[in-house]
Amino acid sequence: MTFRSTMSRQGRGYALAAMTTASALALSAAAGLAQDYDPEAVINIGSLYEPQNLDNTAGAGQGINEAFNGNVYEGLFVLTDEGEVEPKLVEDYEISEDGLTYTFTLKDGVSFHSGEPMTAADVKSSIERVTAESSASSRKSSLAVIESVEAPDDGTVVVTLTTPSISLPYNLSYVWIVNDAAENISSAEDGTGPYTLQEWRRGSALSMVPFEEYWGDAPTNGGVMFQYFTDATAQNNALLTGAVDIITSIQSPDALSQFTDNPDFTVSEGASTTKELMAYNDRVEPFDDPQVRSALARAVDNERLLQAIWGDYGTLIGSFVPPTDPWYVDLTDVNAYDPGSAREMLEEAGYPDGFSFTLDTPDYDPHPVVAQFLQNELAEVGVDVSINIITANEWYTKIYQQQDFEATLQEHVNHRDIVFYGNPDFYWGYDNAEVQRLISESESVSSMEEQTEMLTEANRIIAEDAASMWLYLYPQIVVSTSNVTGYPLNGLNSQFFVADIQKAE
Repeated sequence: MTFRSTMSRQGRGYALAAMTTASALALSAAAGLAQDYDPEAVINIGSLYEPQNLDNTAGAGQGINEAFNGNVYEGLFVLTDEGEVEPKLVEDYEISEDGLTYTFTLKDGVSFHSGEPMTAADVKSSIERVTAESSASSRKSSLAVIESVEAPDDGTVVVTLTTPSISLPYNLSYVWIVNDAAENISSAEDGTGPYTLQEWRRGSALSMVPFEEYWGDAPTNGGVMFQYFTDATAQNNALLTGAVDIITSIQSPDALSQFTDNPDFTVSEGASTTKELMAYNDRVEPFDDPQVRSALARAVDNERLLQAIWGDYGTLIGSFVPPTDPWYVDLTDVNAYDPGSAREMLEEAGYPDGFSFTLDTPDYDPHPVVAQFLQNELAEVGVDVSINIITANEWYTKIYQQQDFEATLQEHVNHRDIVFYGNPDFYWGYDNAEVQRLISESESVSSMEEQTEMLTEANRIIAEDAASMWLYLYPQIVVSTSNVTGYPLNGLNSQFFVADIQKAE
């Protein structure tokens, strides 16, 4: 599971020229890292999403996918920026007639950054690393259908399933192939990608250089520097002053106005998968009652919230599924804004005078602002919300791991993540047998059309159950200097492929 840490409206109260001391230090450190590069060939990327560590199975956050996925590490398959699943480290594969056995033939001539050749043993250990009990991978539950992984020879991997899984290639795109001799990848790496990690200075920057022995096409640039900011205003200022060449995602319409209609910059809008939601703990009263959840959904004017946060950008959604997923349908009319109906439903559910609950809210924007909006909206129907501000690390421990909460705010960035509502052990505890059946059985069908039909129905049930409160879909806006081209636009799963980025002289 990948969560997003953003600073959506952090800069509204700051002057453009203001740069925090921490951000200034980040730029200084990044400049030091860049000394080994040809500065004209380096792509400097501004980001708000520094990894918590370098291991994507250890709760590293979205920053590790942004920097490493497809750049430092590769999978057997890749989810392209256009949303297509394509073979990467696989030359070919066969599926048995019963759909239970996948035989993968690996690409020849692939080496890890340490110089060791990639073998089937590495693939086997990499898959088992993701499915291990200690793994925090977002696709761990989806890969639970794997019964065994075998490596009959160095170039062949055989995956046996307990039940057919039409999404296995897609889910394997989340599995980084790591050298099985690598002991600790939380602070180091040994992947097969087009870049190697040069240095990571926590709190400031992460630099990568091209891997000279890369099996595929060489990068079009001489290296990449991710410069990390804790303040969106400082990040925007870095782009305006030339300290960075590109920002992976703009965080507010106020910030965007600095770059539009300016020939020195290019503003590009892609397709987002980032959903802002209030997740209930559906295990506890009163959130175990779909009628209560539906009432709360009707009490909140999502359109006004989106306008307050993003102006004319972003999209209203009526469920967890964004338009880029095959099983998307417009469900914004389900439990649409109707505070009068909300009061009636609360009374029917046994709460004529409302109730109170605590909303655990990450301390980074836009969550505190969203929490205040929800507090005001729900007060109009008699529901008293206490806001508890917590850090991202506290959120991960308290909410995600310990499931110790009543309701929380969070951004979910993953593509095709409706599957999380089919897992009653997931942090929000949604438990609907029909949804679980549809999601589970959709894996055993023989065509994507059948899967799409079943997951569309699951999506509709989840929306009618008001399993969570889906507030809006973020816009995906990338801004660069006008001489930079070749960057991805959509950033599905917060990926940011950098090998084709070029900077003209």
